[in-house]
Amino acid sequence: MKLFVILLVCAFAISSSFASDPSPLQDICVAIKEPKDAVFVNGKFCKNPNLTVADDFFFQGLNIPRSTDNKVGSFITGVDVNLISGLNTLGVSVARVDYAPYGVNPPHLHSRSSEILMCMEGELYVGFVLPNALGNRFISKVLKPGDLFVFPLGTIHFQLNIGKTPAVAFASFGSQNPGFVVVGNAVFGANPPIDPKVLIKAFRLDKKTVDYLQSQLWYDNHN
Repeated sequence: MKLFVILLVCAFAISSSFASDPSPLQDICVAIKEPKDAVFVNGKFCKNPNLTVADDFFFQGLNIPRSTDNKVGSFITGVDVNLISGLNTLGVSVARVDYAPYGVNPPHLHSRSSEILMCMEGELYVGFVLPNALGNRFISKVLKPGDLFVFPLGTIHFQLNIGKTPAVAFASFGSQNPGFVVVGNAVFGANPPIDPKVLIKAFRLDKKTVDYLQSQLWYDNHN
């Protein structure tokens, strides 16, 4: 029995050590389009390393502000493996977030990565919610230029520009494709819609409110 417990603990320890993108088995693996009728793989197919060029590792324009003229007043320019093919298997990606005055990056989560956010311009109110096992405790902070804040993997988090001028932040992720799930979009904008009876019971709302929320056009502020 003791041996079983030891083996079980070791298994959990090993699995948790791989709770992010796996380590690459080659020096570089520049992504290419999937061959026709390809078997799905955890990542992208690789280009012959002898055929790689500088543009496989290059992206231009992250210094350019994006329009925040939308319902949430923010826009995310994510630079992941889909924009830089050379990121394949390297386990990193970045994003620029532009905020209009009082614009918000709505509550969302990244299913495959933690996030480090650096405020570059403006003043941001940021926060995340710890899991149920930790009492859903809310952790928050106000960031000014030069401040950094960490959002742990899988936690619901947000940023709100609390200033009268535009704000800018840059984020780093420990995954080539961190995932992006906006809570409101997923719950009330699901396609096909979630049965209202589920949402009425789960969120203690009346049917009129659920119908209203499901009828809204939920905006995706991600490129």
